[in-house]
This record gives sequence, C-alpha cells and structure tokens, in this order.
Amino acid sequence: MTPAPQHLEPPERLIRTISAWEGDPGRAWLATLPQRAADHLARWDLRPERVLSPGGRISMVVLVRQADGTPATLKLGLVTDETRHEHAALARWDGRGAVRLLRADPDEGVLLMERLHGEVSLRSLPEPKAMLEACATLQRLWVPLPPDDAHPFTSVADHTAGLAARLRERAAQPYVDAEARPLVDEALALRDALTGGPGPAVLLHGDYHHGNVLSADRVPWLAIDPKPLVGDPAFDLAWLVRDRLETLLATGGAQAAARRRVAKLSDALEVDRERVRGWGLFRAVEAGVWAFSVGDRAGGELLLEFAGLL
Repeated sequence: MTPAPQHLEPPERLIRTISAWEGDPGRAWLATLPQRAADHLARWDLRPERVLSPGGRISMVVLVRQADGTPATLKLGLVTDETRHEHAALARWDGRGAVRLLRADPDEGVLLMERLHGEVSLRSLPEPKAMLEACATLQRLWVPLPPDDAHPFTSVADHTAGLAARLRERAAQPYVDAEARPLVDEALALRDALTGGPGPAVLLHGDYHHGNVLSADRVPWLAIDPKPLVGDPAFDLAWLVRDRLETLLATGGAQAAARRRVAKLSDALEVDRERVRGWGLFRAVEAGVWAFSVGDRAGGELLLEFAGLL
C-alpha cells in the first residue's frame, strides 16, 4: 500500500521574506509549496525526513532519502530571472566546486541535489580561513565559455543594466536621503565604466558569499544557490568583499579593513583591484537602495556605509 503523501509546510523565514519581497504573488506561490513538494516526492520516489529550518530565503529545502536510501536534498525555489538557470549552472559544474545536481524540473524551480551539511557554512570558520576556502572554491567555478557556446546565461552587462535602471528609479523615491544621491551617481558611473567594453566569458556564481558555501563529504566545501551570469570575475567578488559586514563595520579602522579585503581578494584570485572595488561599491549601493525599498532601513544604511568606505 502506497503511503499517503506527507504535508510539508514552508518555514517561517521563507514565509516572512517572500511575503515582504513579493507581496500577493509571493503569498500565492507559498500556498502551492506543500502540494508541489508532495507531487515531486511521489514522482521522484523520495522519502522526506524534514524541512530544513530556517532554510533559504526564496526556497523551501527538504532533506530526503532516495529509493535506494541515499540521502539527498530537494529544493523548491521561486523561479525568477536570477534563479531561472540555476540548474544549468549546476549541470555545467557537475559537482566541481558546487553541489552536484541529481534531477531537475526547471519550470517548477525544483532541484534534487546531493546532501551537504546544511548547518555548516564557511561562516563557521574564522574569517581569514573562510576567505582562503572561499577563494579556492570560487576558482573552480570560473569556467570559461567559448564564444560559440550556446549557453542560456545572462551577461553581467545585461543583468546590471536592469539593476542600474531600477536603482535610478528607487534613488528618486522619498525613502532615499538626498545625501545618498552622490554615492548612487558614483555607483552608476562605475557600472557604466566596468561594462564599457568586451570582457571575459566566464561562468560566475552570481551570489557568492560565505553563507553559500557548505561543508561536504566528498570535498571539504561546495557552493550552493548560484544566480549564474557570464562575464567579469570581479563581479563575483563583490559579495565576498562585504561578507560579515556588521563585524567589519564595528571594528576600528573599517575603511582600511575594507580596502585590505579588496586587495587580498584581488591578489589571491588575480583579478584587477579597481574592478573588484568598483563592483563592490555598485553592488553595495544597489542592494542598499533595494533594502530601503522593502522597508529594511537598517540594512540599507549598513550597505551604503560600506559603499562609502570603498
């Protein structure tokens, strides 16, 4: 007799973030998650163990067992322009530097992946060691894509063109203080300069930071949750530059510490220092103004403070 499907509810953090960021469409998507999870558990012959909590901000993660008892992870994510080709990037890497993809239903945003140690990320390590491991893992992800490669990935130039357009619109809103406008102007000018000519066609993670690198069994660390792009490797370092932001800003000499990070990451990965600084500033300003737009005043101020240090 086939057991009844188990009803799996999304965790609270996912409900809060999707509701805040996506509004009514997000809440409608959340309502579909239990049934979609049950459908894929049955279709792929999976036995659920538990929903990972707090889990992701735009996905529900379920620890499962495959038919032969092998542990795996089922991820049911919100499909956006940024996440649409996550499965394609994981397939390209095929476990090299990133979690291995086992099955995918891209239209539904559902992925079955090897089981990692979800509670142990690079944030569990002291910062110097975490940065070393982050650089070593990232190097394995930067796969060159030849010009004739028919890949589905968006370029950094096209992706940031959309970010820049939305940044201009949001910066004109009352929730952005007038004193922040010069920083916004600098970020937009840097983005134009950084995308002004042809660049390398390298597959990028797109959302690379300590929290997206987890402990694994077959190698020590593997990346998860890519929002893949193609283009300038310096773009991938912008999140690492500001990792553990609150700690960095709370220390004495925060500006010198931020600039040392830029220099160390640039040297470790042989990426132009000014490009790392420029992308770090642009991405911090864009993220900070977005935070204002969704009511996260404290987060936005931290990000703009960091951008000012660069």
